[in-house]
Amino acid sequence: MAANSWRGKLELWFEHQEGRTRLVRRQHVGPLAVQKPFYPETDGSAHVYILHPPGGIAGGDQLVIDCHVAPQARTLLTTPGATKFYRCEQDPSEQQIRIDVAAGAICEYLPQETIVFAGANASMRTKATLMADSVYIGWDFVSLGRPASGEKFAAGQFRQSVEIVREGVPVWFERIDVSGAEMMKDQPFVLAGQPIMGTMVYAGPAIENASERLRDTLGDAARHVFSVSQLDRVIVCRYLGGQMSQGKALFRCAWDALREAGIGKRGIAPRIWST
Repeated sequence: MAANSWRGKLELWFEHQEGRTRLVRRQHVGPLAVQKPFYPETDGSAHVYILHPPGGIAGGDQLVIDCHVAPQARTLLTTPGATKFYRCEQDPSEQQIRIDVAAGAICEYLPQETIVFAGANASMRTKATLMADSVYIGWDFVSLGRPASGEKFAAGQFRQSVEIVREGVPVWFERIDVSGAEMMKDQPFVLAGQPIMGTMVYAGPAIENASERLRDTLGDAARHVFSVSQLDRVIVCRYLGGQMSQGKALFRCAWDALREAGIGKRGIAPRIWST
């Protein structure tokens, strides 16, 4: 690592105690922290905001977040603002998320968007490890470049992988590797030139006719920019378009519907999303 690079690590342990989920232990190194949990839901789910005070990830920075959710605990993890990968000349920057969800537990990892600046060399890796009856819902939004400022992702590299393992068996694995040069081709196999993509994966109790339910819920607003696939052990929603606000609105509706059908409760948005 370069001498001026950040190496940040955050490790969180959640347990179910006396009717609510409590953050019983945390360790951090470098620029990562959390606020105290919030409890906006009647079942005692803990909403926790992961903080990265520098606000951006520069060349050579490495951030690692480990989350351990004990049996019957329920937590929702989010961030107060966008994650930004800045342009870098040499060393790549990396963010790694590792989540272990024990028996009967629920973890939702729903961060705000990630903005990959032109010229960045960025890597994001997420892995969730589940037991037989644990539940995981995770999403991410990635903006390649800054379309609101007219900046295209004309140079740089972005790599992302998402892996979900249940009882030692992979149930979902996806990897993407996009370069700025490819993005400028505007080809269908390179996101059709669209700068913003979103993916949400639901791994929980089976939901009958989930694809039809979500399409009926979202209606015409989702046409041409949203898709849903019901696979054997996961449900995958995708957004591909040019407006972050549109993608977030669609995913919040889909998340609410999946929550209600899969785990029996409506989506309660963290307060930080409204500030």
